[in-house]
Amino acid sequence: MRIEMPYEAEWIINKIRERGYEAFAVGGCVRDVLLGRTPEDWDVTTSAMPEEVKAIFGKTVDTGLQHGTVTIIKNRRGYEVTTYRIDGEYHDGRHPDSVEFTRSLTEDLKRRDFTINAMAYSHETGIVDEFDGMTDLKNGIIRCVGCAHDRFTEDALRILRAIRFAAQLDFSIEDETYKAISDIAPNLAKVSKERIQVELTKLLLSDHPEKMAMVFETGIAAYVTEGFADIFKREAQSGGDCCAEFAEKFGRIGALPREKSLRWAAFLRFLAPEQAVKILKGLKLDNETIGNVKAMLDVFGDPPKPEKASVRRVLSRTTESQFEGGLCLRELENDSSVPRIRELWEQIRDAGDCLSLKELAVGGSDLIALGMKPGKEIGETLNALLEMVLEKPELNDREKLLSVVMRGPADIR
Repeated sequence: MRIEMPYEAEWIINKIRERGYEAFAVGGCVRDVLLGRTPEDWDVTTSAMPEEVKAIFGKTVDTGLQHGTVTIIKNRRGYEVTTYRIDGEYHDGRHPDSVEFTRSLTEDLKRRDFTINAMAYSHETGIVDEFDGMTDLKNGIIRCVGCAHDRFTEDALRILRAIRFAAQLDFSIEDETYKAISDIAPNLAKVSKERIQVELTKLLLSDHPEKMAMVFETGIAAYVTEGFADIFKREAQSGGDCCAEFAEKFGRIGALPREKSLRWAAFLRFLAPEQAVKILKGLKLDNETIGNVKAMLDVFGDPPKPEKASVRRVLSRTTESQFEGGLCLRELENDSSVPRIRELWEQIRDAGDCLSLKELAVGGSDLIALGMKPGKEIGETLNALLEMVLEKPELNDREKLLSVVMRGPADIR
């Protein structure tokens, strides 16, 4: 069969082949095309040594020269070209101690993680499939290249990648590969939290987040970060098939928009917000995501009553996207009040009701003009006025609010 490649990738492969070397598109791009998906990247592997690649193209970027990778920029996009290689020992459970370049494509494909990622392609040869990846693609199976224990011992992150691919592609994991995941799970402690988080985020953003249940079933959860295994405790203590219960409950996440904060909040929704924050910080998520998740969980755990004043109060301490996220989490639990809350929210928005100090009709300078000294009292007064306006939005008028202030603290409720 013939695979259509982007012009730039084809141009790079042809340039290398014109010099007498082998060159192929390799890995995920081949897999994705065969699955009818659009590849995010097109990687090239070649028999040419790094210095030979550099000589062919002249201007290149040394993005991973020690591992044989040179990046070619074509039409403002980077394409990684990597020399066939044989990896040495993996004493740290993540990276090879050494890399030996080779002229053998087969040797290069041997070191790759899964059969579906170990295929290469060129127009001249067609698909090179040394490990029956085509069959595994057809049957929807994740299987390690060669010995699963060896592949996972080399790089423990692969145990999470297996589950992540299963979720993204809706594949099953071959029995020996699945057993090896459980056996090698403790090695995940050697992997950086950032890399673990990236895989878990991709899993949650997939069409099948329920496959997160395998993180518990294989014993991985205990090595993700402190407190992560607590997410599964309710199901584990409930008796019965806890993994099936977990998969059913968290499979609902797949109905939500693919937004990182929302999917993480949905996954953590049965934990206290403080517990969730601790887990996310342990996984080195960015502060924006952590803040969004906490706010969504606050709304989920303490939602507004279906009354305008209550809705305004919650909106006053969240962004609209955080409020919407919290309501989405309530919908996952079939909260019948959500439609009414949304209706009230729309009315509040249409009316332009004041929801923040920034929208309040008076500010600190107005209070100073009345003789109030700058400091804590001004902040407390403005917050008290906001509380009044959240209850009665018609009070958000400069003269009315200043009149309340002039009457004294007893009138500011």
